[in-house]
Amino acid sequence: MNNSKMNNVRPSGQHQHAANSNRHGSEPPGHENAEHTHNDSHAHSHAGGHSHSHSHSHSHAPDNKKGLLIALIITGGIMFLEFFGGLLTGSLALLSDSGHMLSDTASLALSLVAMIIAVKPASSKNSYGFHRFEIMAALFNGVTLFVISGFIMYEAFQRFSAPPVVASGTMMLIASVGLLANLVSAWSLMRKSGAKDNINIRSAYLHVISDALGSVGALAAGLIMNLFSWYVADPIISVLVALLILRSAWGVIKQAFHILMEGTPLSVNADDVEKALLAIEGVQDVHDLHIWTITSGLDALSGHLLIKDGMNSEQVLQLALKMVEENFGIRHTTLQIENSTVKHGHLPV
Repeated sequence: MNNSKMNNVRPSGQHQHAANSNRHGSEPPGHENAEHTHNDSHAHSHAGGHSHSHSHSHSHAPDNKKGLLIALIITGGIMFLEFFGGLLTGSLALLSDSGHMLSDTASLALSLVAMIIAVKPASSKNSYGFHRFEIMAALFNGVTLFVISGFIMYEAFQRFSAPPVVASGTMMLIASVGLLANLVSAWSLMRKSGAKDNINIRSAYLHVISDALGSVGALAAGLIMNLFSWYVADPIISVLVALLILRSAWGVIKQAFHILMEGTPLSVNADDVEKALLAIEGVQDVHDLHIWTITSGLDALSGHLLIKDGMNSEQVLQLALKMVEENFGIRHTTLQIENSTVKHGHLPV
C-alpha cells in the first residue's frame, strides 16, 4: 500500500504548522510534525484546505528471538532422533514425522531470519522497512506444511495394502521423547516469542504443534500395534495427523495471503471506522478510506475527510487521530482534510 496516493492535491501557499512543530532529521523532506507525543504521533496541515495526519506506531509484536532459537535447536535434535529411529523400527509414522521436522527446522530457521531482517530500518526504496518479510516467511511455512502433509498421505496409502511389521516398543519410546521436546518448543514460542500476536512466529508454532501431533499419532499407533499387532494403524494414524496439519496450515496461508493482498485487518470493521469518522463534528464525508496490515501488530489507515467550510481542520484532525487510535487500536494513520475548495479526481482504488 503506497500512502503517496493520499497526496494528490498540493495547494499552493505557505505551510502553516501547529505550535511546537518539530522537524525530525529522519523524516523525508516536507514532513514537519505538528505535534510529537510519546507514541510518535504527528500531524501537519497545509494552507488551502488540505490537511494530512500521520500517526506512526513502532510498537510491534515481541522481538524476542530466544524462544525461537530454543525451538530451532530442539526441533533439529529430535529430527535426527526420529529419522534414525524410523529406520531402526521401520515405522512410517516416525519417518514421516522426521521428514516433517526437517521442514520444521528449515521453517524455524526462516522465521528467525525473518525476525532479524524485519527490524532493519526503512529506506528510500523500502519506505515501510522489511516487515513484510515476516508475512512472506509465514506464507512459505504454510505452503511447506501442505507439501509435507501430501507426502505423508502418499506414503501412507502405499502401505495400506501391505503394512510392514514395526518395532512398536522402540517406536513409542522415541515418539515420547519427541512429544516432550515438541511441547517444550511450543511453550518457548508461546511464552517467549509472541506466537499469539505474530503470524510469522505462529506459523513456526503450528509447525511445532503439528510435530507434537505426529508424536501423539506415533504413540497411538505404537500402542495399537503393540497390543493387537494391527500394523495398518501406522499409516491410518499418519493420514489423520496429516489432515490435522492441513487444517492448521490453511489458516496461516489464508491470513498471510489476506495481508499481502492489503486486506482489512480481521480485528477491524471498515464500516465501523467510517461511521465513527462521520460522527466527528464537522465531518461531512469520508472517502478513499483504506485500512491494511503492514505486519503482525502494525495496522495502518489512510483516508480523506471532507469537513464543513470554516471548521478548524487541526482540531478535526486531532479528534480523528485520537478516535481511530482509542477505538480501533490503529496509530499509523494518514488523513487528508478537505473542504469545498479542494477538488481532486477519482482515485482508482
